[in-house]
Amino acid sequence: MAAVEEEKTLQDELSLPILLADRVIKLAQEAESSKQDCSELAKQVDRLSQLLRSAVRLASTTQSVYDRPVRRIVAEVNKNLDRALNLVRKCKHSGILRQVFAITTTADFRKVLNLLESSIGDMKWVISIFDADGANLSLPPIASNDPILSWVWSSIATVQMGQLKARVDAANELASLARDNDRNKKIIVDEGGVTPLLKLLKESSSPDAQIAAANALINLATDSERVRFIADALGIPFIVQVLGDSPMKVQVLLVKLVAQMAELDADAQEEFARENVTRPLVSLLAMDTVLEEPKINSGKTSILSIVQINKELTGKPGSFQTHSSLTSNPSFSSHHSDGSIRGGYYKKEKDVESPELKHKLKVGCAEALWKLCRESLINSRKVTETKGMICLAKIIEKEENDLQINCLLTVKEIVSVAESCPDLRRAAFKTNSPAAKAVVDQLLNVIQEGTPALQIPAINSIGCLARTFSARETRIVGPLVACLGAANVDVATEAATALAKFVSPDNFNCVEHSKAIIEFEGVPPLMRLLKFDGKPQLQGTKLLCYLSVHVGNSKALEQARALNALEGARSAAAQHPDLREVNSPSCSLSGWSSSPPASIHTMSVKNFGHNYHGRTLQGALTCFAELKSMLIDPLQKYPSQRKSNKRS
Repeated sequence: MAAVEEEKTLQDELSLPILLADRVIKLAQEAESSKQDCSELAKQVDRLSQLLRSAVRLASTTQSVYDRPVRRIVAEVNKNLDRALNLVRKCKHSGILRQVFAITTTADFRKVLNLLESSIGDMKWVISIFDADGANLSLPPIASNDPILSWVWSSIATVQMGQLKARVDAANELASLARDNDRNKKIIVDEGGVTPLLKLLKESSSPDAQIAAANALINLATDSERVRFIADALGIPFIVQVLGDSPMKVQVLLVKLVAQMAELDADAQEEFARENVTRPLVSLLAMDTVLEEPKINSGKTSILSIVQINKELTGKPGSFQTHSSLTSNPSFSSHHSDGSIRGGYYKKEKDVESPELKHKLKVGCAEALWKLCRESLINSRKVTETKGMICLAKIIEKEENDLQINCLLTVKEIVSVAESCPDLRRAAFKTNSPAAKAVVDQLLNVIQEGTPALQIPAINSIGCLARTFSARETRIVGPLVACLGAANVDVATEAATALAKFVSPDNFNCVEHSKAIIEFEGVPPLMRLLKFDGKPQLQGTKLLCYLSVHVGNSKALEQARALNALEGARSAAAQHPDLREVNSPSCSLSGWSSSPPASIHTMSVKNFGHNYHGRTLQGALTCFAELKSMLIDPLQKYPSQRKSNKRS
């Protein structure tokens, strides 16, 4: 039954109260008692009937009607007309006995007349919202207890049905209301305000209209539920399309909206990927940035290698041509997910925009890419399939402050995804890839010269790429080892975490990387890191365990008394909250003469402790086995659990 009622047109909804009004008037004229009261009631009902008929005419001639408040008001009008009908029926009966059982008083009529007066006020308001000038700020009686509801209704109606200037003003009102509190946001969404705002966003003839709509949507999209509502209203294709068609001052707001939605809702993040939003974002980010085409190595480079490098530089095969600048390629800067050519309309305007506005747009694009690539394989892959990586590397090299950090965080998210995706890692971060080399060079530069705020994500990024570096890449390990001795404990801890990935048994070159750490004198700063409590000690102990396994015969470890440090770290590890429930292995540090547990032999222990003898070697192995169970295994386990929990 409810579904049938929802299918009724607005004209059908209005026809029922009109019929009721006619019946009330007819019965009032036939009344045999309280004739004066019935006559007054009939006049009120007639006024209401005229307003209902006017609403029908306006609804039939208006192309797009905002009907939500109309339907709600009409439902209330029906109730009031039903009460009037029941009242006048009692006045039709003649005879003293019938009048006694159907007694009516002046108070009854006064109450119904007041209800009808309210309905007349509501219908006058309904008529007013069809006014094209959008100047209606009256309060319908039905919303007297909630003035915000009336304000929202009026604004949404104007955005949907008004003239362009009035629509802009109404959208600004909605943006202001949404900025005030979450209740206003909920009312705007519940009362159907999203779809009219999205339609206003497409008004390419009026940048002011697009700005007003974008601001309102930004203020609404502040939690995952409302972001999902915008996405369900097909808002994401609208946003991506307008992003490429609009002037720069509109694009600044749209990239902020993209970043906000991608951060709050994983489904929206993936839908943006399907709409290929990364392409216009990279294009805008590369604006005014000259991207030198990396030179292909001369010599015996095969045709296949040239084709592969060309594919990487230009994205998908056949999509674009290779040029010296991403923005110099009109097909790149204007192609979108639908394959059409866009963006040329505002090209001249972009050329004359202020440097400040261009910089603000780039910062927003970098932030949007950062949020889009976070834990998203498809978005990360799409960025690597364009000139995005070279663009990010160039900006990290040349820029500073927010733009630099946002680009650095974008790289961090991409390599974090690549760490757990071998296909992406092999495709985007090949050793002979110019884009990958450019990114790594800039990461190393930041590690060596940047501030701690920049060093930490850069170190993290290098750690995620640990498996891609060959044993000859000692230039990578050196800066990380230097950071082990950084005055900033967070930087040193991040360096230990990254180096642990280089020397993890999962890394094919773990032994060579371990030797490189020793050669770069990484043991002394590592031992100092173990003196701190919490994460620094845990990550440092993890790295020390790996080094002890792979290069246990190192004099540097012996001189630093690494074995004693491992023994001392055991008690601290047992007290760590994350490890309290980890079952202790059967082996004990007190058994220095006991045999090494069998599990330790599954690792590369043949290089461990060649310069230790007798029970010292056995005790070291026992110590390491226990620390491995308490430290290394949980540290490898918990991040994956946290990631899966966050994803779910």
